[in-house]
Amino acid sequence: MGARVAVAGASGYAGGELLRLLAGHPDLELGPVTADSNAGRLVGELHPHLAGVPSLAGRGFDTDEALAGCGCDLVFLALPAGSSPRLAGNLGQGVRIVDLGPDFRLADAAAWARHYQGPHAGRWTTGLPELPGARKQIRAATRVAVPGCYATAAIVALAPLLAAGLIEPQDIVIVAASGTSGAGRVPKPELLGSEVMGAVSAYQAGGTHRHTPEIEQALAEAAGRTARGGPGQAGVTVSFTPVLAPMPRGILATCTARLTPRPGTAPLRDALAEAYAGEPFICVLPEGRWPTTAAAAGSNGVHLQAAADARTGRATVVAAIDNLGKGAAGQAIQNANLMLGLPEAAGLTAYGVAP
Repeated sequence: MGARVAVAGASGYAGGELLRLLAGHPDLELGPVTADSNAGRLVGELHPHLAGVPSLAGRGFDTDEALAGCGCDLVFLALPAGSSPRLAGNLGQGVRIVDLGPDFRLADAAAWARHYQGPHAGRWTTGLPELPGARKQIRAATRVAVPGCYATAAIVALAPLLAAGLIEPQDIVIVAASGTSGAGRVPKPELLGSEVMGAVSAYQAGGTHRHTPEIEQALAEAAGRTARGGPGQAGVTVSFTPVLAPMPRGILATCTARLTPRPGTAPLRDALAEAYAGEPFICVLPEGRWPTTAAAAGSNGVHLQAAADARTGRATVVAAIDNLGKGAAGQAIQNANLMLGLPEAAGLTAYGVAP
């Protein structure tokens, strides 16, 4: 019998993906599954694809009170913004927590206030294991915050280039398309099939998307700077535009930045290959082959490609992930594996589902 884990907020898309992955995990035993607004309903009602899973068959959602004294080694929080601090405070320090929500991602209280309601709860260890030094911190942590889906794709794409000094930290432009599951499961008119199918639309442009400060924070740390810039240095500046695409899952992030000192494509690709050598979930594609969301669907993988535009002096890096996999539930389990001393890739795959 393996470590016992629970999922709070299991009725949403990220929560459902957590349940799917945990059902096939060789070393984790599933404890309470809570969803206050759907307490009493069967898991198979809201997640029909899980109806035949033995550990979930006939199981209903419980309330968060079921987490008290549940004897769990780790709890996943898949809750809306503002919901995690109270529940985390009730769990006690003896229980490890992996939070998929935004409450503990940002160090800067002012950045939090610009994008969220309520008080700033502070920052937990960032749960992106592929960043330099991150695994050691995650293994030692009892509280880990998983980066947002857009942020994960952009950070993985750009952090090695900033660390290597190949791109300028200002004037970074990111345009990222996401599937509709990234908007959550609450019904909204703009997410109706008749509105989404056949349409691609930008939203929250002009720096208003809440993943923008996450991206700037992580990239600033990769570049050895502060997000706002310290004495004698400029910070990292990101212009981020999210795009809604007519697909259920996936993110394709196209990231550009000014080159310095105008290297060609080879140094960009070499920096990515060196940074992610041996990483089980990150694949730098052969030169000339570009990422697609379909190739990463259903996986915890990241597909990367880079090229230099000599005419404009800019680098382009494209990343594809599954927003519910590496962008949420898959990455959460990857962190849990590290925190519990399990093989990092247990219960996960880098390979997508096709067609």
